[in-house]
Amino acid sequence: MKTTKKLLCFIMILALGLSWLTGCSKSELTTIRLNEVVRSIFYTPHYVAINKGFFEEEGIKIELTTGQGADKTMTALLAGECDIGFAGPEACIYVYNQGKEDHAVIFAQLTKCDGSFLVAREPDPNFDWKNTVGKTIIGGRPGGVPQMTLEYVLKKNGLTPGKDVEMITNLQFTATAGAFKGGMGDYVALFEPTASMLEKENAGSIVASIGEDSGLIAYTAYFAKKSYIEKNSDIIQRFTNALYKGQLWVQNNKAEDIAREIKSFFPDADDDILVTVINRYKEIDAWNNTPISIPESFELLQDVMETAGELDKRVDHSVLFDDRFAEEAVKNIK
Repeated sequence: MKTTKKLLCFIMILALGLSWLTGCSKSELTTIRLNEVVRSIFYTPHYVAINKGFFEEEGIKIELTTGQGADKTMTALLAGECDIGFAGPEACIYVYNQGKEDHAVIFAQLTKCDGSFLVAREPDPNFDWKNTVGKTIIGGRPGGVPQMTLEYVLKKNGLTPGKDVEMITNLQFTATAGAFKGGMGDYVALFEPTASMLEKENAGSIVASIGEDSGLIAYTAYFAKKSYIEKNSDIIQRFTNALYKGQLWVQNNKAEDIAREIKSFFPDADDDILVTVINRYKEIDAWNNTPISIPESFELLQDVMETAGELDKRVDHSVLFDDRFAEEAVKNIK
């Protein structure tokens, strides 16, 4: 009887100890407020890193919000409403050129081309950008990279936006697909999964990849205020480690497995849509293999901004990018 009592006491103490350790472990997670520009399958490695628990492995709990625009994400960062922003580097260029001392610094790059697609009303297997002459395209916000890249592609093909092609740029990001379905425009530039969902509903047909036609562009990246990085270098390193684990996992797994991991972020998208879109992004090589920035992609971004008349002064890559954390992650994580 005494042996049984001792055994029960031991089990109870062990259970309490494990409970205490688990609670302790959870309380030790550092909460990071991350503001993403929009919710898109284009950012798949980012969602994989969250759902696979890679951030938790690094002692981080992600508190995710969606800004609905790079300008809004940057505003949230500068106002102290988030710790890390995830959006286009153009937002960092604008802030730096305004002379802000505690400007945003980019420490990890996720995508290396435009992730949007041109959707027409009917299939066009022999699509050429000159087919848009005299037509109307629903684009994005003026000054935003999606719109600037679209205009860059048009100009690259000898077309002048506003002259050869009418552009609609006064709609909210979330309203463009609905406007197109409602009869506005001949084409619309959309991110995924919206483009493929329209196609599945027979409301449109994808005719071109804007990213494939524009070339290598520093499109979306993670950034924080310079002061935050200086004071929280350990957090930035752990965050970058988790991101790189997500990038590796996406590279080494099939679209069907990746789709299952990100499904919770896109509950309204059918599984086949997720698989199709992931394969599409893999085909155009949209994602960085590592968090390390690609300087030439940043230069093309500034070319695009200059072509659009949105860049007053070019910024040197070394001023806005800090690759120390990405390089360390790549060195230590295999």
